[in-house]
Amino acid sequence: MTADAVEQKVSIFSDCVERGFTPLRSEIMAAYYVAERDATTEAFDRGLITQAELEMKQAALMRQFLS
Repeated sequence: MTADAVEQKVSIFSDCVERGFTPLRSEIMAAYYVAERDATTEAFDRGLITQAELEMKQAALMRQFLS
């Protein structure tokens, strides 16, 4: 896991805790976010989705966790 991935996971975890989720649930949500983000990026890198689909999925993922 890269430093950027760890930083994003910590950020999501912290946001979840601040919103009142338990630490365990926050950890699960942060791990899910990172896994989804990585899977979407890998799908794009392999040519399975377009740039527009990548951006749409990333925006949806951010809305899901940061709103």
